[in-house]
Amino acid sequence: MNIPHDIYVHVPFCVSRCKYCAFYSHACATPDWDTYTRNICAEIEHWGHKLGPISIPTVFFGGGTPSLMPVTTFDKIINTIRHTFDLDANAEITLESNPGTIDAQKLSDFVLAGVNRLSVGVQRIDNTSLAFLGRRHDLAMAYNLLNAAQKLPIRLSADFIYGLPGDTTETVTNMCRDINKIGLSHVSMYELTIEENTPFGKMNLDMPTNEQMADMYCTIAQELKLPRYEVSNYAAPGNECRHNQNVWYGGAYIGIGRGAAGRININGTWYEQMGDNAVFAPISPRDRAVEMIITGMRTTRGVAISHTIMQLINTEFITKNPELVHMNDGYICATEKGMLILDDLLLKLVK
Repeated sequence: MNIPHDIYVHVPFCVSRCKYCAFYSHACATPDWDTYTRNICAEIEHWGHKLGPISIPTVFFGGGTPSLMPVTTFDKIINTIRHTFDLDANAEITLESNPGTIDAQKLSDFVLAGVNRLSVGVQRIDNTSLAFLGRRHDLAMAYNLLNAAQKLPIRLSADFIYGLPGDTTETVTNMCRDINKIGLSHVSMYELTIEENTPFGKMNLDMPTNEQMADMYCTIAQELKLPRYEVSNYAAPGNECRHNQNVWYGGAYIGIGRGAAGRININGTWYEQMGDNAVFAPISPRDRAVEMIITGMRTTRGVAISHTIMQLINTEFITKNPELVHMNDGYICATEKGMLILDDLLLKLVK
């Protein structure tokens, strides 16, 4: 029997693309949900034949805008997973959503069909910034969805973006205080990054400096009433996203649908995998260990120490830089100062 794998299902459809989005997605008014459903279910069954009836601890529907999906589509996909694999009785089943694409009744229907965790793309707490980002919703729509979700027996998370042109530590302080008032148990705070081939990538935006971004990052930790557990994620204890933790800690997961990525483990061998059968290739033990270091170091827990990991770690760098990184209780982890320069730190940490 192969080890447990989480499942990520990519739902690529959006009402419109945001100005910063570099994910695989399609702005489509009338998606062909029947064809999409058949293809996704066929792909799930393919991996069932390859992996056997393994345990599935979490399922994550990401996008795109999964909340556009008809509940009947979700129901067919989740039932295919149940019939193909051993979906844990307490499996975390997350649905990403955008305000304005789902009302209280549809959300309730999703919950009845199995969703027990909702992630809401709020992004900002003011309409001017939402319009600048190219979001289709306004603040009232975001609050309506959050309020509806808080009335249901599900876990709730929301995404926010900081570091827009003109943002300061005062901007971030006010945003964090507004977020605190909502009463969320999980929050993701992402720095705006400008990607090529996006509308923002073609503009000459006056972005904050690296120093200003670092100050804003530190301000979040001071003002948000939730502890950080990963570079961009904050949660009350017990409310962490189990699906993402599995990815960061180096666990196995299957990517379903074009644009999805996975890391498959078959009889102890790791494989790089992309949805829609785009990629399936073995990964060397060294390369997989490096991936685990990179993702594990994003978390406050750090990367678990093993013989393979230690062969790749520059222990002299750790000894000489205790203000940046340290070993503790079987883990290597970055300090608060180390998190601020994590990319540079990793270049020196890995041999």
